[in-house]
Amino acid sequence: MKENTCCFTGHRFIAARDVDPLRELLKKEIAHQAENGRTVFCAGGAMGFDTVAAECVLEAKKENPDIKLLLFLPHKGQASSWREADKRRYSEILGSADGVSYACEEYVQGCMLTRNRQLCDASSVCIAFLEHGSGGTFYTVKYARDHGLQIVNLAKRLRGLENEN
Repeated sequence: MKENTCCFTGHRFIAARDVDPLRELLKKEIAHQAENGRTVFCAGGAMGFDTVAAECVLEAKKENPDIKLLLFLPHKGQASSWREADKRRYSEILGSADGVSYACEEYVQGCMLTRNRQLCDASSVCIAFLEHGSGGTFYTVKYARDHGLQIVNLAKRLRGLENEN
């Protein structure tokens, strides 16, 4: 399954001006990966990039029923402190996913990193939105690269620093 699976990792905050262009890049990349036999997409359920990526996968599923969305979540109460609008989006994604797994039953130190490693361990491609040289997304991309995953950094494409596929 790993060879036909992609994971997502990215920052929780995305500038408002970047959301729509990033959504378009995600749609293109999901379609590209599906054309190349990678039809399982894993997301971590966080706000920001994870949410936008999961929504794009669910949209792609409408046209390609082979596409699947799996959620790898850090713990069951992940969204408990979020704003109501974010909780609704999260709930819709959760209800539409093809599978859900939790790194831990409840929050414990390190559960986010465990979730991030699980995402990478299940995948052959990591689709990222990485703009900073520190933090969880940086750690996850480094882990993915160290474990032989192909890295696709959509932040570079958004900024015109990388050619599109």
